[in-house]
Amino acid sequence: MTFLSKTLSLFSLIFLFSNCNSFAQKKENYAAQIDSLIQNTTSPVFNGVILISKNGKALYSKVKGVSDFETKKPLKLDSQFEIMSNSKLITAVLILLEVEKGKVELNAPIKKYLPELTQTWADSVTVHQLLNHTHGITDLQKPLAFKPGTRFGYGNLSYTLLTKIIEATSNKSYTEIANALFKKLKMKDTYCYSKDKNQNLVTGYINSDGNFEKVTQTLITPQNLGADGVVSTVSDLTIWNNNLHRGKILKPETYKLIFQYNITSQHNLFGKENEGYGYGIRIIEKEAVKYVGHTGLGDGFSSINLYFPESDISLIIIENQMSKNADLFYISEFKIKNILLKSDLFHKN
Repeated sequence: MTFLSKTLSLFSLIFLFSNCNSFAQKKENYAAQIDSLIQNTTSPVFNGVILISKNGKALYSKVKGVSDFETKKPLKLDSQFEIMSNSKLITAVLILLEVEKGKVELNAPIKKYLPELTQTWADSVTVHQLLNHTHGITDLQKPLAFKPGTRFGYGNLSYTLLTKIIEATSNKSYTEIANALFKKLKMKDTYCYSKDKNQNLVTGYINSDGNFEKVTQTLITPQNLGADGVVSTVSDLTIWNNNLHRGKILKPETYKLIFQYNITSQHNLFGKENEGYGYGIRIIEKEAVKYVGHTGLGDGFSSINLYFPESDISLIIIENQMSKNADLFYISEFKIKNILLKSDLFHKN
């Protein structure tokens, strides 16, 4: 081999090695960025669990912080959190299972299933409108805030009524119905909240400029379990996504109903644009990558569950803290989501 050919071979090897190195660095880039973010962010600190999965297998998982700020007991990957409004999609799915059994009609007035309602609007508000928050109910004792179907008005009351509808049509408690589904899906660490079954539940905190105040009074009641009453883990929510989005819970035509929307709304986690709202889930179509998902906030807990259908990727983050400052709600989750959206998981050369 001549000196020139040896030199060219050496350059080729250096080029190949540097390219491989560059590719590896890029591939790991989102993980390194997320690591840096959660380690270095101080206002507020990150205190929770992250799991990113693709095709049902974990790509990235991270645990940072404590389950109790007094005992300093560390969080674990399987720590159980209240997922608050991420419970709503589960309730929507339970309603759709009742639809598949022929027990519920989405366009039927809710009085059909809750005859005890004496309000005049019970004859006009439909199950569909409860599911997508277009019902106009703000208080059971007050007139509607707007004509049903004309506006979006987010709240827990609609899913409290859906909880009652599930119980009425199934002749079982919401807890019994939901827990049976969790057991079927092998979500072993997921259950409906109850005061006598919270020994493994981590403590929720309100974060006020770095001072953590323990939440001692829960917002969850037996009546509003379908709105915010599910306890789960990042791993179990990944199982939930894998089953739901791969057609293992609902029939294909029923599954599609979740994402059909005729109303839009804005939420800071998902940007400044109005995006579609389906049945207990937001449909994000104006960001760099299309995805669906929801948030949960309350009792000192923050959670997001995002699913990217084109790549079969889930991003699930749960924290046992929520900021007292509304401007800081989901701030770490927002940054992590944006790191992921810009990563080579979605933008390959």
